[in-house]
Amino acid sequence: MTTEQTQRTYLSDIATGDSAVITRVAGHGAFRKRITEMGFVRGKSVTVVKNAPLQDPIEYEIMGYHVSLRRSEARRIEVLTDGSGDSVAARPFKGTMAGDLRTNDSNGKGRTINVALVGNPNSGKTTLFNLASGSHERVGNYGGVTVDAKEATLYHNGYVLNVVDLPGTYSITEFTPEELFVRTHILESMPDVVINVIDGSNLERNLFLTTQLIDMNIKVVIALNMYDELEKKSASFDYHSLGAMIGIPIVPTIAVRNFGISALIQKVIDVFEEHDPLVRHIHINYGSSIEAAIAEIQAVLKANTDIAIAFSTRYLAIKLLENDKTTRAQLSGYSNYTQVCTVSEKTVASLEKEFGEKSETVIADAKYGFIAGALSETYVEKKEDRRNLSVAIDKVLTDKLFGFPVFLLFLWVMFQATFSLGEYPMEWIDAGVGLIGDFLRHSMPDGALRDLLADGIIGGVGGVIVFLPNILILFFFISLMEDTGYMARVSFIMDKLMHKIGLHGKSFIPLLMGFGCNVPAVMATRTIESRKDRVLTMLITPFMSCSARLPVYVLLISAFFPHHRGLVLFSIYMLGILLAIISALLLKKLFFAKQEMPFVMELPPYRVPTLRNAVLHMWHKAVQYLQKMGGVILLASILIWALSYYPHTAPGASPYPMMIERVHANNSLTTETRQKQVDSLERLRLSEHSEKSFMGQLGHIIEPVIRPLGFDWKIGVSIIAGLAAKEVVVSSMGILYQANVDADGSTGDLSVRLRSQEYASGPHRGEKVYTPLTAYCLMVFILIYFPCVAVITAIKKESHAKWAIFTVVYTTSIAWLVTFLVHQFGSLLL
Repeated sequence: MTTEQTQRTYLSDIATGDSAVITRVAGHGAFRKRITEMGFVRGKSVTVVKNAPLQDPIEYEIMGYHVSLRRSEARRIEVLTDGSGDSVAARPFKGTMAGDLRTNDSNGKGRTINVALVGNPNSGKTTLFNLASGSHERVGNYGGVTVDAKEATLYHNGYVLNVVDLPGTYSITEFTPEELFVRTHILESMPDVVINVIDGSNLERNLFLTTQLIDMNIKVVIALNMYDELEKKSASFDYHSLGAMIGIPIVPTIAVRNFGISALIQKVIDVFEEHDPLVRHIHINYGSSIEAAIAEIQAVLKANTDIAIAFSTRYLAIKLLENDKTTRAQLSGYSNYTQVCTVSEKTVASLEKEFGEKSETVIADAKYGFIAGALSETYVEKKEDRRNLSVAIDKVLTDKLFGFPVFLLFLWVMFQATFSLGEYPMEWIDAGVGLIGDFLRHSMPDGALRDLLADGIIGGVGGVIVFLPNILILFFFISLMEDTGYMARVSFIMDKLMHKIGLHGKSFIPLLMGFGCNVPAVMATRTIESRKDRVLTMLITPFMSCSARLPVYVLLISAFFPHHRGLVLFSIYMLGILLAIISALLLKKLFFAKQEMPFVMELPPYRVPTLRNAVLHMWHKAVQYLQKMGGVILLASILIWALSYYPHTAPGASPYPMMIERVHANNSLTTETRQKQVDSLERLRLSEHSEKSFMGQLGHIIEPVIRPLGFDWKIGVSIIAGLAAKEVVVSSMGILYQANVDADGSTGDLSVRLRSQEYASGPHRGEKVYTPLTAYCLMVFILIYFPCVAVITAIKKESHAKWAIFTVVYTTSIAWLVTFLVHQFGSLLL
């Protein structure tokens, strides 16, 4: 037995703070493919940074960046320690080979350029897109913010650039939907120029994607982003020489400061017009054995001219060597497909026998060997720990004692601030809405139009718009978590708990995003590699209480829990998380077979969030909210008003106007007594009218179903209205509870009206409709039932119609059951 064999161990056995050198990656399939693409290849040094609070996963540093792996996954990586790693050699650097020269075909091209933005997560790609195009797409310091392609048009020196911001991806294999999406877009849309955004502070890992773009034989410009971080390291980087080596011009940029953007756009134009002498097509020299295998497969591919015209045969050959199933599917319709498969299977077997590794690992090793060699000739880094600040912060935020308490404290502060800071602007907007409503009531003649404007539109839409400050504050805190990099840490510390309930640690990021809005949260599940985990995460995302539900909570908590507002709101959100956990356990057992997926996630360095980004985020959400006011909520408010207004009581059909006149004519009553009697009769009149309206009739139909929950028919109507959007629950209440009229004829505050509501008939006549228990039960029901039409549509789009229908049924069923239990236990206790 050799010394190397006796010293060989596994990465999971390495102690915190120690380093080792990778000798081999065991395992197969998705794990092997992802781990090698992330840089875990032969000859690379890995340092153990720390364990998560629950001792799993583990944070490692490799190639200057930090990544987390579960202990079970680290056990598949064989390493050498005690200095013996010096004997492990990485794949040698073979340089480049001349490729097919690009001919100058700029004549007749026109002045419209189709551009695709491609880059790793956290490379600043979307920030660059926003600055270059003037768009306001969401930006965050974690993977998966861009969950779909975003498009924008910009103009520069007479050229029109149609720019598409593609999802962040570490490679373009077939491991995630993002990777396939990016690859398909490049192959099918064939952009004129691809801008490859790379993180200047982490060149080695980012350049892996660049090598894949080189294989595709497309025009590329590299945006060397975060160039200031590279300069802070006092590193020497001859990017001009690297660009000349790979035939791709490199432009330094600092997207957050708008540095280099104009030069980048001009370089894109130069490359498009083929005016840049640096641009040439090269082949990466993967070594004699791999090159021979590529040539053998290429010969078969080139024999079919249809394939040769449609694709780069070298790119296809490399993908076939990587056993890429999508590539095989693309070629299955061509006449010589059987021969292509036979030759590729033979060459793969030959390579694997020669190197003793899976063929995709051999290719990944060769790519990283090329990258290391290219950087050794162009890049010299000063040895220093650039992540001292991140490490120091992590000692608290991901500590086994403080990690979870700090996270819970952050959530509590977020919810408390939502009330405390939002209270004053909320009151100002509420006062303004009241003034507009009073103005309309006093300046317009009696009639349906006045009632529609004052009660339907102003009372409905205005009742919801007052909660805009609370929603903006909530999104501000979520923005802080995303921009600083804390969101990724939360996923890191939560992975073991998520794993216990059958989910991936990455599932926690969409779930946390669900606090803002369930729709982008459902879309963000695309970052989860396993389809089963993606669907399961979608199904439990509606339990994350989105900002649309917040107006209902704020209204009810302010009215019935004024002294414990933050605590009550915190309990509602925690209930949603608890239900999500229970549902995940049940759904995993019932519908989804056990399937382990690797937890491989980058932990980006902490970055100071920019005020500009935070303000843009809040502004974007404010615009979305106001658009919703003028759209679905306005239409729903008008519909609810019409259903509650008609059939309108004909003059003389109601006895209450005559009874009110008699009270006014009774001179024996004091002014105060007379007003109380008038108010009481007016409430009875409006209550009778509401019950006889179309809305009242609908409410009475569903009342037997919701009565066990402690709800009356008006609450039932509000719940139905909330199917379109949860904010409509508040607007419907503003319309339905017009029964409480002040002495001056104004409607007064909605929370005051809710507290004063009494049953007008039946066994509970004279009792309060709303009690603290009823209010809490209503919040529980709003939390759980039918999320909204937009979320159901998103689930259908991202998975299948059957899961969308299932979500409607099971969330509403659970809502009824949980609310019933809360009401029954609450009644016993109180």
